[in-house]
Amino acid sequence: MSRRSVWSGLVLSLVLGVASAAAPAGAVDIYDAAVAHAGRPAADLQRDVSDKPAEVLRFAGIQPGMRVLDFLGYEGYYSELLGYLVGPKGHVLLANNKAYDAYSNGNWKPRLAHLPNVEHRTVDLANMGLAPNSFDAIVMIKVYHDLYWVSPQDGWPKVNVPSVIDQLQHALKPGGVLLVVDHSAKPGTGNSDAGTLHRIDEQYTRDYFESHGFRFVRASDALRNPADKRDTVSYKKPALGHTDRFMLLFRKPAG
Repeated sequence: MSRRSVWSGLVLSLVLGVASAAAPAGAVDIYDAAVAHAGRPAADLQRDVSDKPAEVLRFAGIQPGMRVLDFLGYEGYYSELLGYLVGPKGHVLLANNKAYDAYSNGNWKPRLAHLPNVEHRTVDLANMGLAPNSFDAIVMIKVYHDLYWVSPQDGWPKVNVPSVIDQLQHALKPGGVLLVVDHSAKPGTGNSDAGTLHRIDEQYTRDYFESHGFRFVRASDALRNPADKRDTVSYKKPALGHTDRFMLLFRKPAG
């Protein structure tokens, strides 16, 4: 399929999505249309069941024309969906560090090859080189806890977390939003389970981002699982795909 054909189909999908915003409740919107886009990998369709990406991106308010940073977006699952949402007038940056790129084995390449509005970049977390006030939105999907993980043997040295969050804050436009989705740790545990269970405490997360200049907007219970005891490793069975996850939306103050 030619690039022109791809863009024509994308524009049509967005037009139909915008039109659906005025349709009756239950009608397909731009978020459902992105998830239903033809050609998505079968593994992604299976992941959709637990990740509920339409609800996540709808909660974040991603719109056509936005510039979005998919921070540590790994294999580009969300980067692809964001590319469909922002359209030809928008832009998505999938920013991985060397470790995340190594874990992904380049699997982001075929997923994003047909989306010229999605860029991949390998960054050094110590200095990501993100232009000030350059993004309308930043998404951090199940990666915030990894900033507290230390495992040199896996290519993951100690991260200067305050520096990373400050860099993201500076890269976000005034009035822009930052979405954090992560695996819930037990209340009061702070970041202590980040390196072992790959989980993090929700209240700690909210407090931390607020202390770095973000204003809390709202939370969502869409990914909650009360049956999760929050005492098992998030990325291994039996917790895999069944963790309790929190969603927090922040905004960078305007002016």
